[in-house]
Amino acid sequence: MSYDPQDRYFKKAKHEGYRSRAAYKLLELQQRFRLLRSGDSVVDLGAAPGGWLQVAAKIVGPKGKIVGVDLERIEPLLQSNITLLRGDITDSEIQQRIEQLLNGHADCVISDMAPKLSGIRDTDMARCSELNRVALDAAIHLLRRNGLLLIKSFISDDLRDFTAELKRHFDAIHRTKPDATRQGSSEFYFIAKEFDPAKGEAT
Repeated sequence: MSYDPQDRYFKKAKHEGYRSRAAYKLLELQQRFRLLRSGDSVVDLGAAPGGWLQVAAKIVGPKGKIVGVDLERIEPLLQSNITLLRGDITDSEIQQRIEQLLNGHADCVISDMAPKLSGIRDTDMARCSELNRVALDAAIHLLRRNGLLLIKSFISDDLRDFTAELKRHFDAIHRTKPDATRQGSSEFYFIAKEFDPAKGEAT
């Protein structure tokens, strides 16, 4: 099947007011795995253009808090439970600002980050692996005990090592591929549950 940049999910997002087709990936994962709950504090990494922010804000409701972080500017959203930060999530000042905004640690860290692909397999896999570790490192700093990490990944030679890293910090790891994923894409999602900060320190 040929790649269609304006497939039915793209058109559906336009019709329903979501900023990206990726919104339907999070909606599907939420329906299947109940990742987010009312009142949760959530950090969205690589949040631009804001499709996941829109979905998360509806799920956590007015008592929840969402902080969206991206290197790119995100157009403001109407939901009062969303705060936007422009910056690098590896920056300790950005992480401290997130903790201040949440009044503590996050219940969930979600990441739909993806590199700009060059078409060179080894280069692209290295970039994907780097972003995986950026998201994991951020989650280790920001999550509360028993928190959850949702992270986009891609099929690569590094998956076994990265899965082992996740297991050093989380008690339950799942892999899944939403129906809304583009045809032919090698992307999938890790769902890492029951974060244990002491577990990582012991290894």
